[in-house]
Amino acid sequence: MNGLADYTLALSKYVLIIVSIMMLLRCIRSLLSEHVEPEVWGYLRWDGESYPLTHWENLIGRSLSADVRVISPGVRRAHAVLRRGGSGKWRVYDVFQRGGVWIKYAKAGPGGLPVEDGDTLNLGGEKVRFRAVTPEKREKADLKRKRAGYEVSPAGTLLELTVFQLTLLLQHALSPRQENIGAVALSFTALIALEWSCYHFMRFMKRSGFEIETIAFYLTSLGMSVAASSSPDGMLKQLLLTIAAVLLFAILGWWLRDLERSTAARSAVVIGTVLLMFINIAFSDKVLGARNWLTIGGLSLQPSELVKVGYVYAGASTLDRLFRRRNLYMFIMFSAFCVVSLALIGDFGTALIFFVTFLVISYLRSGSIATVLLAVSGAAMAAFLAVSVKPYIARRFSTWGHVWEDVYGAGFQQTRAMSAAASGGLYGKGAGSGWLKEIFAANTDMVFAVVCEEQGLIIGVIMVAAMLVLALFAVRSARHGRSAFYSIAACAAMSMLLTQLAMNVFGSLDILPFTGVTFPFVSRGGTSLLSCWMMMAFIKSADNRREGSFAVREASMDTDAEEDLSDWEVWQPRER
Repeated sequence: MNGLADYTLALSKYVLIIVSIMMLLRCIRSLLSEHVEPEVWGYLRWDGESYPLTHWENLIGRSLSADVRVISPGVRRAHAVLRRGGSGKWRVYDVFQRGGVWIKYAKAGPGGLPVEDGDTLNLGGEKVRFRAVTPEKREKADLKRKRAGYEVSPAGTLLELTVFQLTLLLQHALSPRQENIGAVALSFTALIALEWSCYHFMRFMKRSGFEIETIAFYLTSLGMSVAASSSPDGMLKQLLLTIAAVLLFAILGWWLRDLERSTAARSAVVIGTVLLMFINIAFSDKVLGARNWLTIGGLSLQPSELVKVGYVYAGASTLDRLFRRRNLYMFIMFSAFCVVSLALIGDFGTALIFFVTFLVISYLRSGSIATVLLAVSGAAMAAFLAVSVKPYIARRFSTWGHVWEDVYGAGFQQTRAMSAAASGGLYGKGAGSGWLKEIFAANTDMVFAVVCEEQGLIIGVIMVAAMLVLALFAVRSARHGRSAFYSIAACAAMSMLLTQLAMNVFGSLDILPFTGVTFPFVSRGGTSLLSCWMMMAFIKSADNRREGSFAVREASMDTDAEEDLSDWEVWQPRER
């Protein structure tokens, strides 16, 4: 009987690897290989050509980065922004209030000017004509675009994920060290039911794209396996947290459907974020030198994880003066408050994640390398001060690269993590059969090594690759996104998750200083799981494929364009 179990376990390792690779390749093909078909919301006609407006915020000017380049002596590099609201109304804004934007003898002020179909925009003496696309033409054009999942069936990919999860459950059942197998089996069964219910809900909502959710469920399954190995008695709690995380993902996605509603809530989000940080500073419990845990009614949570969502939301939601420095300065002050607050409670790992995200948002909103370099210089000085003031941070830097010199002291956790990861080899020992889980904080701060020990290096690499696929999709979608809000939010969310991933993986392997941050979705921790799934809502909202995202709603356009745009000369790239 033991021989049969050994053969079954060995076979299951190959099944996990093969199914993981097949699933990831299907997601790559669907998310990254399909041709991007941009949406056209209107046209600007200048110099005898028609320039399509493929975004809801379009920069007009002489700059190479402008969405519509108008090369004329009177036009500034960044002259105006033509913005479409969620209701379909258009407004034009003068970026610096010096170049001048006129419509019918009215000059655009700080609040902009409404733009109607057929209006002529006077940009520093250069005249540009605006034409909107009627809802009928929008619908016809949209029907010509390929649906998300047209080439790769999402149901087939989800079926492969189900096989992966059942195989993981089989490994737990075969492990002689596995405890409370009944709760583990119930949790995996409920997880499978949850993902298929989510899939059918998306189909009911006429959304055919499900690749982002599939990758998130894949990583969540590995996290469920880690929880089953390290704390099988807490499986019910882990399951309930997973259900809550998916529900928050759906709720936030629904909220993001209305762009004007989303951007209007930015002040409330900022206030809520600030209050949450104050509560964290005043009432949190100190654990291992950091006061980042708050206990409410017997439940522990990390407010900083929820602050991440609010930070991304606030950083992306200022669209009325997207290219003005004043709003960038206000965001810098908000960012400084968040980072300083995290430094006060001793959570320097999360503070670094926030700082990297700040750089991404600042660049995407301003396009200024100088602003980013200034922020990096300031951060370097702050880091030097933190190392000087906080001795335990200095000790972490002194241990970096020298963990094997003190295997029973400062290097205890990392040396065990590297030994366990190496002992797993390419295929791992099997779910529930590792020993690293018994080391303190292994299922959170060193979870990459736990996965490598039990599932092997190949699954560990696939786990990282799955996050990279989401990152590439976020960047790819940002170039063709409807609104800068969705594009910035997706890139910011993904930069936060990637920084967190890099610090967890490289920190546990002594490639970077050990900071004690979690691996997205996989590390055990309820607040972290909630935060990661809510970040997926931002990434999902940037998906502009036809029927790709439930966070995108077709808005009616209050225009009455009568001219047939089909006879307009559609712009093609040309040398200037």
